[in-house]
Amino acid sequence: MSPSPELAREQEHLATARAALARMREQTLSLKIQAHDPISAENLARTLHLRAASLQDDPSTTLFFGRLDTDTPERFYIGRRHVTDDHGDPLVIDWRARMSTAFYRASRAEPMGVVLRRRFGLDHGAITAYEDEHLQDRAEHDSRSQILAEEIERPRVGPMRDIVATIQPEQDEIVRAGADTTICVQGAPGTGKTAVGLHRAAWLLYAFRDKLSRSGVLVIGPNRAFLEHIGAVLPALGEVAVGHTTIEELVASVPIRGTDHTETAVLKGDARLAEVLRRAVWSGVGRPTEALVVPRGSRKWRVPAYEVAEILDELVARGVRYDAARQMLPQRLAHAVLLQMERAGDSPDDRVQDSVARSAVVKKYAAGLWPALDAKAVLWSLLSDPAVLAEHADGILTEDEQRILLWDNPPRTKGSAKWSLADAVLLDELADHISRTPSLGHVVLDEAQDLSPMQLRAVGRRCSTGAATVLGDIAQGTTPWATGSWEQSLEHLGKPGSHVEVLDRGFRVPAAVIEYAARLLPHMAPGLGVPVSVRDNPGRLDVVQADGEALTLAAADAVAQEVAEPGSVGVIVPDAIVSAVSDALQGKGIGHGILGADHGDIDHQVDVVPATVAKGLEFDRVVVVEPSAIVAAEPDERTGLRRLYVVLTRAVSALTVVHSAPLPAQLTS
Repeated sequence: MSPSPELAREQEHLATARAALARMREQTLSLKIQAHDPISAENLARTLHLRAASLQDDPSTTLFFGRLDTDTPERFYIGRRHVTDDHGDPLVIDWRARMSTAFYRASRAEPMGVVLRRRFGLDHGAITAYEDEHLQDRAEHDSRSQILAEEIERPRVGPMRDIVATIQPEQDEIVRAGADTTICVQGAPGTGKTAVGLHRAAWLLYAFRDKLSRSGVLVIGPNRAFLEHIGAVLPALGEVAVGHTTIEELVASVPIRGTDHTETAVLKGDARLAEVLRRAVWSGVGRPTEALVVPRGSRKWRVPAYEVAEILDELVARGVRYDAARQMLPQRLAHAVLLQMERAGDSPDDRVQDSVARSAVVKKYAAGLWPALDAKAVLWSLLSDPAVLAEHADGILTEDEQRILLWDNPPRTKGSAKWSLADAVLLDELADHISRTPSLGHVVLDEAQDLSPMQLRAVGRRCSTGAATVLGDIAQGTTPWATGSWEQSLEHLGKPGSHVEVLDRGFRVPAAVIEYAARLLPHMAPGLGVPVSVRDNPGRLDVVQADGEALTLAAADAVAQEVAEPGSVGVIVPDAIVSAVSDALQGKGIGHGILGADHGDIDHQVDVVPATVAKGLEFDRVVVVEPSAIVAAEPDERTGLRRLYVVLTRAVSALTVVHSAPLPAQLTS
């Protein structure tokens, strides 16, 4: 059946836009690099490479997904990037452009100059349908967009898709918040907070490219599996120069070979440790007991100890980093000598001061008072020597807390220390006290509720002169130090008073699933509002009880039923039985990846997911195995219930719970 004339015209416009994008890319690739020096040539080559990459067409998606007809003769097609014809006239307007705001926010109450908003139904990069809203026609009534619903629920296999075609008005306001604005998004499962954060990064790079392309944008996620899951979103929007990392990788200055007891890890993540570390660093500055004597020619110039002490105190009080002040000291001492020369009738200039500062006598004297420090040596001393820790923790940590911090069997040297993840964060803090950590232009921090105060400080250092987008859900906090207050987290991040935006309308998780998981909320996050699914499709929920010995076989049977339909399937299991479930799937001939081991092949329809890796991921259908074991694997019941809440809310369309042990009472009450 041939398309209608109107649909055919839209398909023709898409073909024209695709051809124009191909020409734009060809023109970029054909440009000759002309530069006066190799460094400039290399920078220009990199810029052209990134430009060409951003113009790469993805045949699985369309270049535009909407159209606006305004109350002027103008018409705009809204898409993932800007496309022009040979004359420079726009064929597609970038979704981030100011004009595109109306596509997301215009309403009958406030049409924003829009007469018609058209959404396109899409299938494998082709336009198959369209749906119109006449925003200034009083005879037409509001109705739910079927195309919008189908796009949200469309099955997929692979990484997270962008939501550029389905951004809601409240999400768009967050996306387009100013570059200097730090914003925190408290988002229930399925509200799209992660996608909102990524689209915000893309919008910032579009609106403030000159600034942010120099200072950089970084996305920090909870683990590598999560980063691979979201890794395709920004390239799909034309942004290929954004860094991705985990908090562990962010502070990875040493190999991680040690582990901490939970009690120790919690204490090492406490914000009070920052002051203990600061004291330890600045205690390296000595007190002069002898005058500085500088021979020069036939004379000797003497700076008394009390004057040197004043210089040291002034440098300490300046608020600069330890190393920066240490490097200033020889010049300050030389300046004191210079003043004595002037008082004696000489007329020394800056070259004389530099010569004195570089002299062996001054350098040796300065090094004796202000030695170079190594972060590992400082922390090794603190954790090895009770007297050193007691000196710097006095009035901050109790004696019991100090005993918790100290190593039971201290390593003989800093080089033999087996550093833990929490130690790496402390080393990062020490390194910043010694030498300032460079700041990026913007940081997107996801799953922020799970970060300790010291980890938040490490992130805050990376955006001390920029801003941040903080994403998370207090109900999904699954670490012993998980925050109970975004206000406290923002303070630790160095962004106190930042705006907290609440997203509670669930677009991704269906009502049957979210209502089932929400039974846990009163027991693990009392007072937190229950998210509301706004989907017409309620989704599917099945609970299957199996005999203990047949648990993995029952799980494999459930997966076998799910793979008959298109879309991704996540099999979320207690970490201890990942191999057993994988073997059961293999026995049924079901190909799959294992997240956290091989990070999962994003082309697999099925992934086995350890419960501790599930955070932030989404699958069309989810099979959860043995919820009670997922709860029991955590150090306390509250954390276990929060872990289970995360696991149960990963499904976009259907959830199957397979269990042999009794379900947690909180789910059945």
